[in-house]
Amino acid sequence: MKEMQTELGYILATMREIIEIDSPTGFCSTVADKVIEIVREMGYSVRKTNKGSVEIDIKGENCGETTKKLVGIASHLDTLGAVVRAVDDSGGIKFSTVGGLNLATCDGEYCRIYTRDGRFYTGTFLSNHASVHVYSDAKTLARDAANMYIRLDEKLKTAQDVHNLGVENGDFIALDTKFTVTDSGFVKSRFLDDKASVAVILAALKTLSDKKQKPKYDTRVILTVYEEVGHGAASCGEGLSEVLAIDMGCVGGDLKGDEYNVSICAQDASGPYDYEFTSRLINLAKKHEIGYVVDVFPFYASDVSAMLRGGRDVKGALIGSGIHASHGMERAHVDGLLGTYRLVMAYLTD
Repeated sequence: MKEMQTELGYILATMREIIEIDSPTGFCSTVADKVIEIVREMGYSVRKTNKGSVEIDIKGENCGETTKKLVGIASHLDTLGAVVRAVDDSGGIKFSTVGGLNLATCDGEYCRIYTRDGRFYTGTFLSNHASVHVYSDAKTLARDAANMYIRLDEKLKTAQDVHNLGVENGDFIALDTKFTVTDSGFVKSRFLDDKASVAVILAALKTLSDKKQKPKYDTRVILTVYEEVGHGAASCGEGLSEVLAIDMGCVGGDLKGDEYNVSICAQDASGPYDYEFTSRLINLAKKHEIGYVVDVFPFYASDVSAMLRGGRDVKGALIGSGIHASHGMERAHVDGLLGTYRLVMAYLTD
């Protein structure tokens, strides 16, 4: 129990650290560099790919030629966000979303707009008809990109005033995350998908490093930076025999998943995951008495999905801690995070 509390403390601290580094898809170099720094301090070999992903190679036990293989674990560092699309005549910023951001949850949210020369400005996502004292449809107007804008916290009258700040089309927009851990064990934040999983993986690597323990097989950890737009791991995976994606478990509707268990996904929108591999994970959860559910995610795809579409000959499977209200104001629980950590450790070492 004491060891689990130590691991949980590391997971939460690391999660907070990387979540608070803005990294909408395409704007991930800072968070990738931070993860590389963390992993190098553990003593692992790590590199950044040409595309910007982080890859970590770990030597395994490989007990004989008949058992020698290279396996992979994949997660992603990129998050949802937006980019500047245009500036209106009064200085309001129109935007285009990056990934499947649920704009219904963004009305009133604070954000940062990053310029190409390294500065940033603060702002707020708002409805075009934000004031109930001015607009009769302020409460009912659809919250979508056509009916919303970003109000910059600067003195502005015209579009040129915005451009004079250095803000231009294509500049990235990142949302405040509101990272919070409650006394009851809930973690509330934007972008738990998928930085919660990255923190779990880093905790597993730290455990192996601290205990001077090797995984069963040579292992490559792949942390991608374009997952939210569909092609994160499409170019990864050469030489891997199987890849375990660690992403979020879906919660809601008729799904069995919740925030307290590990979700094992049998199929998502890209098709079924490998039957033998998925069964092995179920059996590991049973063996180690890890709370789990098996689910089918109808509106979902993972880095393994992208890898398979990219033509890699790998077995794929998917697990993740249950995340409520995905792509909005998300929530997880420490029980699900620890369960996912334990299943990752079991996969690596058992």
